[in-house]
Amino acid sequence: MTVTKLLVIFASMITIAIILVTALVSVLCFYGGLNPNKLKFCAYEVWHYRQWYQLLSYGLVHGGWGHLFFNMLALFCFGRSVEQYFSVLWGAPLGGILYIVLYVTAIAVSSIWDLVKYKDDRSYSAVGASGAVSAILFASILFEPRMGIYIYLIPIPIPGYIFAPLYLLYCWYMARRNADNIGHSAHFWGAVYGLLFPLALKPEIFTFFLSQLGL
Repeated sequence: MTVTKLLVIFASMITIAIILVTALVSVLCFYGGLNPNKLKFCAYEVWHYRQWYQLLSYGLVHGGWGHLFFNMLALFCFGRSVEQYFSVLWGAPLGGILYIVLYVTAIAVSSIWDLVKYKDDRSYSAVGASGAVSAILFASILFEPRMGIYIYLIPIPIPGYIFAPLYLLYCWYMARRNADNIGHSAHFWGAVYGLLFPLALKPEIFTFFLSQLGL
């Protein structure tokens, strides 16, 4: 098997690898093999004690089986498509590397707003890969805006170009309400970053996006 073929195989396995690593760390936290309090994102500790690693490590920890399952299911459904587009646009192995960079940096970028907002709040903490998953979801919408997206309890798919603004509005509204324990700000900024990252690297993707919409 040639080196090129090995690189192509590796590039197609990145999403699976991320899921396996995330699941392993989360399960170890569930059962005491790792201390989730050391890995979670605590804005006060990051800001005042320079625990910068938490900006990444919290994406490996989840609040429960449901949280882990739905995040990894969404990543599995949309991540493989984004992997393929990155491989086509930038080739192997660069496409795979850029995909990893997108996912990993999205974990940190999606938490910046909450870091600044809650930097003096000792009680604020967060876990989960939702911000990075939102980035992957919106990157996939950028490449396939007409794809159908299913929402819980709604039996018909919603086109991506309709789902995207509704999702952003919902996240923005819920973040302002601050009425639950869900990281809506991370979802919002992760989604925005998922659009901007590919466009910053290759602006002509926007032309492809418009062509997908028939514009």
